[in-house]
Amino acid sequence: MHKITEQNLNSAFAGESMAHMRYLIFAERAEEEGYPNVARLFRAIAYAEQVHATNHYRELGGIKETTGNLQTAIDGETFEVEEMYPAYNKVAELQNEQGAVRSTHYALEAEKIHAGMYQKAKQALAGGKDLRLGKVYICPVCGYTVEGEAPDRCPVCGAAREKFKVF
Repeated sequence: MHKITEQNLNSAFAGESMAHMRYLIFAERAEEEGYPNVARLFRAIAYAEQVHATNHYRELGGIKETTGNLQTAIDGETFEVEEMYPAYNKVAELQNEQGAVRSTHYALEAEKIHAGMYQKAKQALAGGKDLRLGKVYICPVCGYTVEGEAPDRCPVCGAAREKFKVF
């Protein structure tokens, strides 16, 4: 693939990915404000943006077999834990941006767990088996992730067990 086309597809992938997430966030807000049809519209178009992002990523050769996808996920989570979020957090601290300090801290703590979970999944696949996985609980405030049972209080942000989303 020509370099400019590759750069354009990477840029388009990033834009479509952000639009997808932005619209899902907007849908939650519309739902909270009592506009279920606006929420549904945001979710529908978010899906279309996901289709666009998937097409771009496929053309870039980013979709591999599951083991390769797990390694990509491990590498991404590890980068976030070891380099990206510590640096972002220090800059936010330096600039006294308390909301950004909190946001980057929350993400860093969750990404540590995600990297380990992906590693466990990759090990299962290396043994020729699917991952044995119980219920996964996600804190909706900070993203803390736990398999099995949600804690009484989130160890990162203190959110109550009842708020956790189960997968």
